[in-house]
Amino acid sequence: MDLWRDIIIFFAGLWAGTINTIVGSGTLVTFPVLVALGFAPVNAVVSNAMGLVAGGFSGAWGYRREAASVYKTMLKLVPVSLVGGLIGAWLLLHLPDTVFGYVAPVLIVLALGLVIFQPRLSAWAKSRQATSVGTDPADADNAPIPMVLYILVFLIGIYGGYFTAAQGILLMSVFGIFLHASLQQSNAIKVVLSLAVNLVAAISYLIFAPERIHWPVVVLIAVGSLIGGFIGAKVGRKLSPGWLRAVIVILGLVALANMVAKLFTGS
Repeated sequence: MDLWRDIIIFFAGLWAGTINTIVGSGTLVTFPVLVALGFAPVNAVVSNAMGLVAGGFSGAWGYRREAASVYKTMLKLVPVSLVGGLIGAWLLLHLPDTVFGYVAPVLIVLALGLVIFQPRLSAWAKSRQATSVGTDPADADNAPIPMVLYILVFLIGIYGGYFTAAQGILLMSVFGIFLHASLQQSNAIKVVLSLAVNLVAAISYLIFAPERIHWPVVVLIAVGSLIGGFIGAKVGRKLSPGWLRAVIVILGLVALANMVAKLFTGS
């Protein structure tokens, strides 16, 4: 039974790493799987976030050229994400688990909505950025950043540190409105900011709540997501994004039904 559980967790991490490269929201694959296998929801979030850090590094490496073209913008936004992620991780570790039990279903619904409408959000962001960016890629890095973007990135960092799911889609949505950068530059910034949030959250868990970490789960998801990140970059883009989103929505609904049932049964 333990072997089958480990195999399932590994392939969930593999699938999450692949999906994160293509459409995002890999947590909506791994989190439902961990909850279904009997892990406490908060412990599942902690172990999952730590495991997905590896996939974040591979994604950031894949976008290193685009990231280099907007390094000034990232230097301004990364500290904001780090502080937000730290606060989100603190809330996850210090609020009662019962609070997460009530909040998580709402966050899952929000994340699923973002996944469903992600194609429209991406198309809208692409159209805005196509009209706002000059021919010189350096223009994006020299454009002023409005204060509202700092605030939104900070709030998304709190959300990411607390739950992680779909924070990339949230970032791309606000970048489409307030950031004068190409879609690929925005995606590079998104990958780096998401990694920053997951990394600071993982360090917080390691220091302040090591008892909540299931190390075998972390290792399995880390290895799976790392491989999945490369698969997504090389092969995964050939798969239908609509089909991948359907899988995310189905697993998210399973997690939602599971958590709502526990609220009503008290188990």
